[in-house]
Amino acid sequence: MIAVATAAVFTLAGCGTGEDPAPSNQPTSNASGGETAGGGVGTAALTIAKPDGAITTESHNPYLGDSSASKYAYGKVIFEPLALVNPTGDLGTTPWLAESVEWNEDYTQLTVVPRKGVKWSDGTDFTADDVIFSFDMVRTGKLNDTSAHNIKEVKADGDKVVITFGNSKFTSQARVLHHPIVPKHIWENIADPNTDPLTEEGQAVGTGPYVLSNWSTESVTLTANPEYWGGELAVPELNYVSYGDNAALTTALVSGEADWAQAFLPQIQDSYLAADENNKFLVSPTAGAGTLFMNLQTKPFNNKALREALAWTIDRNAYVDIAREGASEAIWNVTGLGDLLKDEILPEYADKNYSVDVDKAKQILTDAGYTWKDEKLIDPDGEAVSFSISVPAGWSDWNTEQALLAEELKSALGIEVKVDQPDWGGWDAARQEGSFQAIIHWLEDTGNAYGLYTSTMDPKWIVDNKAQFNFGRFDDPAVTEALNTYANAANEDERKEALKTMQTGFVENVPAIPLGAHPLLGEFNTRNYVGWPSEEDQYASGDPTQPGIVLVLTKLATA
Repeated sequence: MIAVATAAVFTLAGCGTGEDPAPSNQPTSNASGGETAGGGVGTAALTIAKPDGAITTESHNPYLGDSSASKYAYGKVIFEPLALVNPTGDLGTTPWLAESVEWNEDYTQLTVVPRKGVKWSDGTDFTADDVIFSFDMVRTGKLNDTSAHNIKEVKADGDKVVITFGNSKFTSQARVLHHPIVPKHIWENIADPNTDPLTEEGQAVGTGPYVLSNWSTESVTLTANPEYWGGELAVPELNYVSYGDNAALTTALVSGEADWAQAFLPQIQDSYLAADENNKFLVSPTAGAGTLFMNLQTKPFNNKALREALAWTIDRNAYVDIAREGASEAIWNVTGLGDLLKDEILPEYADKNYSVDVDKAKQILTDAGYTWKDEKLIDPDGEAVSFSISVPAGWSDWNTEQALLAEELKSALGIEVKVDQPDWGGWDAARQEGSFQAIIHWLEDTGNAYGLYTSTMDPKWIVDNKAQFNFGRFDDPAVTEALNTYANAANEDERKEALKTMQTGFVENVPAIPLGAHPLLGEFNTRNYVGWPSEEDQYASGDPTQPGIVLVLTKLATA
């Protein structure tokens, strides 16, 4: 499920502030920026694996979401961005192809200083013209604006590049900073960058730490770029392989056939970690969350009392410990925000947390006119309360959560919960059209509180009566105004005022119930290389499909 969800939302990466042009983990001359053991160049390749089936069609275009370079993520070690926004840990921004990045106060203008001494893998110098060209393709419409950059102007200013946007990018900094930078001298000859697979000889040219060596439907091989601006790389070769499912991937990881992956592996302690002490599993919490969305337009969820009672009944620890097998972090605060965003919780809510308190839940329901008959909850209209929870079949963690919720709510409150597990297509249609009762879903992860509140309360997501988020179709003019203000604020004070309204609206209305932090997962081993991110040092996630893979690869050293 994690693999599908990550692909569906493209960036589950959070957005750091981007205000510090030289953070403490900015790359040094060898781009490592942190302590590692060992040293030198290793002899072992790293095999990076996914459970998504065969690699069928060759395409190295980093701008196409369905290209093999994007689906299997090898494009991220060829084409680099201006900066890396950490979706976990400190949520900070590390300048990358830019020596510095600086936003103006309302985040409508980005000023970057392109890094000096960088060469494209064909030996051509990287310059500011490449940065300007990469963004100007979007501004002119030559490249589709799939990330809604809304670029108005891109220009050189001395040794700087200034990019001006038509609206604030505070909530989408990562989308901007992670935009792949491509070589002008090659791409200016590409007729349509929206379709070109970039498979002709000499086209897959980047500034990244690795260069394409071989492509086949069995695997993709990349070798270390000997002229990489970040210095010598410990890992000489990367092999990208895709397996048919999680079971096959687990077997490959245990046998050593695969070294690095991101996947939810059931019974991971017994199936993977116990097989070798060098096998590691890193859970990296993000600002997003696995969330119970309720259809607020129909019974039974059009009654706030029921939603509030559920919030006092659902066991978030069970979600983490059983459904997610520890690969998450429970969210109990009434604001819906997890530990990663605790600094954004208003003082009046800092110590206000839900718990499993069935007596409190029953009192809320009783006060609202609910009763019980034959151990079944009866609503104020005299009807037994029941509903279905829908999650696609095969999403094993959330399928388990469905069963847990059905058991918890029947036992505690007398609610019959029906478990619905359709195929992806049926589930997708229902969530968009609003023909569901309850679903479990991820959030738009903006790296700040806005992600939760726009995902659960913002009418902007509903276009032509189809929802991309806010599946419950919550609509409160004051909250909507606050969301718009926060997203387009001219300064931090405006954002803080807007946050008060958004957060209060969420607490008072309970439009959705976050269960646990939506993590990025990474499985890897330390047999040949050390320097991986860890729980103690989340300088990046352990997920090799994220932009931060280039930072991880520059930190790895021989064991």
